[in-house]
Amino acid sequence: MSLTDLKRKKPKDTLQKVSVDDFIEDANNYALGKTAGQIAPSQTTAQFLKGLDKKSTKIYRHATFTLTEKSISQLDEIAKTTKVAKSKILRVLIDEFYQQHDNDQLTILSKSSR
Repeated sequence: MSLTDLKRKKPKDTLQKVSVDDFIEDANNYALGKTAGQIAPSQTTAQFLKGLDKKSTKIYRHATFTLTEKSISQLDEIAKTTKVAKSKILRVLIDEFYQQHDNDQLTILSKSSR
């Protein structure tokens, strides 16, 4: 190693301070393939369901949930009879629930809290 290797080449650029919320939002946008400040367009249910196809370019994220044994067995049975992946069934059910009015959502939730 020669002494010329120790010579400082160029001063480093100073980093801008970024808030934690801005950093997380930029990371989420990067993960979704969006540029900063880009807002996701609203989708129709048909477009959303088309995006549920694994062969599409829709981005999926791994999630962990805790379910009761009864819910797991019901989900298994639905998946076997329909020959549809459990995750797709859950995505469809979540979207259907989301499309309901607030009162209907509360009614469904109150029935299921047995």
